[in-house]
Amino acid sequence: MEPLIHVNWGKLIIMKKTYMAKPNEVPQKWYLVDGTNKVVGRLASDIAMILMGKHRPTYTPHVDTGEYVIVTNVDKIVFTGKKLDQKKYTWYTKWPGLRTETARHRLEHKPELVLTEAVRRMLPKNKLAKKMLAKLKVYRTGVAHPHQAQQPEILELAKK
Repeated sequence: MEPLIHVNWGKLIIMKKTYMAKPNEVPQKWYLVDGTNKVVGRLASDIAMILMGKHRPTYTPHVDTGEYVIVTNVDKIVFTGKKLDQKKYTWYTKWPGLRTETARHRLEHKPELVLTEAVRRMLPKNKLAKKMLAKLKVYRTGVAHPHQAQQPEILELAKK
């Protein structure tokens, strides 16, 4: 790629072209991640980068260039420190008062929601985030995932 030469007000400016991906131009892979003994925040940040497509050189902010991610054994993820008892999830139900529960309670009852919410909060706050989050598939230990036909590659994330 040859740089473009432009003269502006007597100054020589060398301009280079920037690659911008177009929708449906970038091939999307499927990755399989095992969540056993992985720290929630580290795993969520790595997954968010893959869903956004920031791991590839063709990343374009306004185009969904990310990959699909399947996470298994999500009920075996861990929190560091005392977060299991001190971290609280709060939501509004349109009835008077707020509802809260600890991370321990949510991890026992809805472990998929713990990781999904952590990833959702790390994605950009725009219209693409919903499409990116739809490419995240989360399953518990006993559930076999139905995505074998996509031939997912095994990916090791959240290493210390």
